Amino acid sequence: MKVLAQPGTAPIVPPSTITTLTVVMSIRVYSAAEVHAALPWEALVRTLEEAFVAGTTEVPLRHAHRLGEGGSLLLMPAWSARALGVKLVTVMPQAAALGLPTLQASYLLCDRQTGAPLALLDGEALTVRRTAAASALAAQRLARVDARTLLMVGAGRLAPWLIRAHVALRPTLSRVWVWARRSDRAQAAVAQLCREGIDVSVHLDLAAAVAQADLVCSTTTATQPVVLGEWLRPGTHLDLVGGFRPDMREIDDAAVARCAPIVVDTRAGALAEAGDLVQPLARGVITLQRITGELAELLRGDCAGRTADDQITLFKSVGTALEDLAAAQLVLQR
Repeated sequence: MKVLAQPGTAPIVPPSTITTLTVVMSIRVYSAAEVHAALPWEALVRTLEEAFVAGTTEVPLRHAHRLGEGGSLLLMPAWSARALGVKLVTVMPQAAALGLPTLQASYLLCDRQTGAPLALLDGEALTVRRTAAASALAAQRLARVDARTLLMVGAGRLAPWLIRAHVALRPTLSRVWVWARRSDRAQAAVAQLCREGIDVSVHLDLAAAVAQADLVCSTTTATQPVVLGEWLRPGTHLDLVGGFRPDMREIDDAAVARCAPIVVDTRAGALAEAGDLVQPLARGVITLQRITGELAELLRGDCAGRTADDQITLFKSVGTALEDLAAAQLVLQR
């Protein structure tokens, strides 16, 4: 739009342009530190539970686009009566040569009625926080109430946040172990958590650790099973977070066959992306009827959670934009 003015006078700016400029200038940008500070675990879990139970958020399947040179663009939109938002994730392998992260994420939150942008939030902080909170929320319904030992399988960027969430929301946990293929990464994660006052240690024997754990949380990018069903003892809760493609596996068929109930964050996402379920379903190891329900149904009481101490329960998440939207609104509220 051209803004015209007589020589020697101020430009004549149409009212609509003034409004637009005001809206753009009023967007609040939240850093990673600010996002984390605004999302304490208990408040975030309550907010996610309310959003899942309400069931009023529209969440289309995520959009994935290949950009060439191994690059990808992911778009995760969601909207409710109050707000709409979209998470934009870029994966650029060539960025590593410049010393930059290969994955970048940001979240734009807008007013639902006007579409006016309200805030731009650090997408990685939002993602790790809401993902960990969703796992801890599911574990409140699926893990035994007396669970004392947590095993973290994997030591990537999400692993410490999962430990923080589970420990914060489950005071009975008295023993926390981390196992990873690279022991140096496990040691680094443990050192950071110990500095924060969390009692955690490295375990070098995965089979032995699984056999003693009450809660096994896995966040790997493995394409071959890491946790085997023969290692699981009755009463264990499995929290699978890492696999997000049909070719990825964190547990084997024997483990899936032993699990009941099996709960997913969303059926649409899990049945399209979760190799830990897609592959056993394709081979007839389990049927669709073995998937007990979605997290929303579990929280509403529409499907059963743990009903016996000896059950091996499973929660499989691939991520849902409902969590992003609910968490972003909480950041603004706080």
